[in-house]
Amino acid sequence: MAREDEMEIDGYQGNETTLPHEFNLNYLKLYYGKLFPHSDLFKWMSYGNDGKHPGCDPSYLSRREFSYTLDNDIYVRFQSFHNAAELENSIKDKCPFKIDIGPVYSVDPSKRHAYAQSGDNVFTPVERELIFDIDISDYDDVRYCCSGADVCLNCWPLMTIAIKVIDTALRDDFGFKHILWVFSGRRGVHCWVCDGKARKLTNEQRSSIADYFRVYKGNENSYKKVSLTGHVLHPFLAGAYSEVLKEFFETKLLTSQNLLSSEERFEKILEMIPDQSATAELRGKWQENRRSSSAKDDINVVRWEQLKQLLQSGKYKAQRLHRCVEEIVFSFTYPRLDMEVSKHMNHLLKAPFCVHPKTGRVCVPINPNHCEEFDPTIVPTLSQLLEELNREGFTADVEWNKTSLGSAIRLFRSLFLQPLLEACKKDIETSYNAKLKQSKDLHSW
Repeated sequence: MAREDEMEIDGYQGNETTLPHEFNLNYLKLYYGKLFPHSDLFKWMSYGNDGKHPGCDPSYLSRREFSYTLDNDIYVRFQSFHNAAELENSIKDKCPFKIDIGPVYSVDPSKRHAYAQSGDNVFTPVERELIFDIDISDYDDVRYCCSGADVCLNCWPLMTIAIKVIDTALRDDFGFKHILWVFSGRRGVHCWVCDGKARKLTNEQRSSIADYFRVYKGNENSYKKVSLTGHVLHPFLAGAYSEVLKEFFETKLLTSQNLLSSEERFEKILEMIPDQSATAELRGKWQENRRSSSAKDDINVVRWEQLKQLLQSGKYKAQRLHRCVEEIVFSFTYPRLDMEVSKHMNHLLKAPFCVHPKTGRVCVPINPNHCEEFDPTIVPTLSQLLEELNREGFTADVEWNKTSLGSAIRLFRSLFLQPLLEACKKDIETSYNAKLKQSKDLHSW
């Protein structure tokens, strides 16, 4: 959540206390000094406005807000930089525990106090990536293996499903192309939509896109958290259900979370069915522990098939209770977004390649085309990277490509940054040439 800074800090020297998972300030200094991809961050945040070709906006990067969380929870807002060297030197000098990226403002955010808060000469956000924040802790009511910030390979696939569903819709339904998915370092994923048209969206337009994805509307006190109205599902929801959610629920989640294995758990699902006779019939079968086939069949799968068969046939089908099957699947699997993060331009979001202080893991990019292969438990940690550097001898020419961070930076460049910068350069040149033509046309009169 965007918040005003309580203090301005020009320089900072933190202590060297060891944090959990060997998250150490000295280690972090080495990481920023030898491994952090400063130049890639600068190129990304510049969006082609690097001064190397006509039409660039020389003030673009300096109007972008960066914020730091320093040692001892010191929080520094509204940092700004004019070039790559300033950005890199600041990060190395301040050694932030976390770097957050904010919007591009109308003026340099470090000089905001010189500008009015209303009228023509105003300090206000004018550009921002469309961002999404998804945390595994928001799924605590549908997972039994972990809770809170804890995550394992049984529940992490919920994040994989979120990536598949949201990424497909952003590309196919909205036409966005330059989308970056990043592991948060601990319990979730972040999405950056970086197309020019996405960065220029108003808050109202961002809210409309966020609402497009809104299906999960319940709270911890709601039995029925998803209500699918209408005779047929919206094409986006129908595609998500048939291509992703249904198979994942039936082949993975049912058994990995044992959703119907006990009375306490199956009652939670029965509460989503608004017909007492149907729930009584299923409850009777399940309490008697009837098995439709051999004992080797998984009880979760058996009971789910019984539920589907009952609700999708006979008198219950006439009552449209078959829709309950879809609603149950959506309740357990559909992406749960932090809606406010996506709706407002002024939100901050953690930069890729930061190191999470609670886990020591680097916030690495995720390939949405192969997101099911991503394993959060083997993401490089700060101490692991420093061990790899140590084996190389800490010589001046040691680079990130000699460590386990190399594949993550190569993925960031090839899948996201290079195509983005090519598109930005083309857009800048097209706009510049159009302005030249317009100027020539005017003078020809």
